[in-house]
Amino acid sequence: MLHLTSSNHAIIVFPSRAWRHPGIADGALCHDRNMGSNAGCYSGRTLWSRGIRWSDSDRFRRHHSSTSSELRREIRESTEQESLVKAYGWAVRRLDDADGEEMRQVVRIQAEAFHEPTALFDDLFFQFFQAEVLSGLLYKLRNSSPDRYACLVAEPAASTDQEQRRELVGVVDVTVLRDDNVLRHLQGEEEYLYVSGIAVSESFRRRKVATALLEACDVLSSRLGYRYLALRAYEDDAGARRLYSSAGYEVAGVDPLWITLMGRKRRVLMIKKI
Repeated sequence: MLHLTSSNHAIIVFPSRAWRHPGIADGALCHDRNMGSNAGCYSGRTLWSRGIRWSDSDRFRRHHSSTSSELRREIRESTEQESLVKAYGWAVRRLDDADGEEMRQVVRIQAEAFHEPTALFDDLFFQFFQAEVLSGLLYKLRNSSPDRYACLVAEPAASTDQEQRRELVGVVDVTVLRDDNVLRHLQGEEEYLYVSGIAVSESFRRRKVATALLEACDVLSSRLGYRYLALRAYEDDAGARRLYSSAGYEVAGVDPLWITLMGRKRRVLMIKKI
């Protein structure tokens, strides 16, 4: 179903509009299977079309057009292998999107974290879901400047074994956004970093991987010059909210009650100032 090499990306995938797993709820965020499911972070086209001014922003177009392909490549190459954070036994850096194995690991970690099992044909639906995750990741990597989007990955920090060091244990997406629903809580700000898709490999949960990933988001925010980070979590997801609160995020808003009438869970907006 999925084929991926370091020099080329090929994918057989059902169009996202034709099939979507019922477990994906736009805007939700969590760090493992037991903490809900993630927002349209997997389908870049879906996320950008939901009233968030990003690819259609004049400011972004001016910035993007002025950044040459050579400069973008230099930025990526200079930051991919550099650790943003080394903490709790983990090192967090940018994804090496030229490494096919790393791409496969990221897709597997996020798909396993956010896929909700079905009673029938679960293996088949999981393959479709992996394809959806990969499609969204490739879309964002190919259409984003490296100072507008980053996929951060966590791996063991201290290891003499190259293979073990390259085993990814967690992942998170960080994107520069301009959503008015968030900006109204950030007086004077034009943009902020949005944290989404945070997921930890099942065998490494409860070992501070998610905490290290969130700390790396803080470092990236400072380096890019943004004062605020934002994320969303399900209102009833106590575990995720504790994690984010302990990382310095505060609740700034909540979805309206009518959301529940549509069969969707309410989410809380959480914001952190650097």
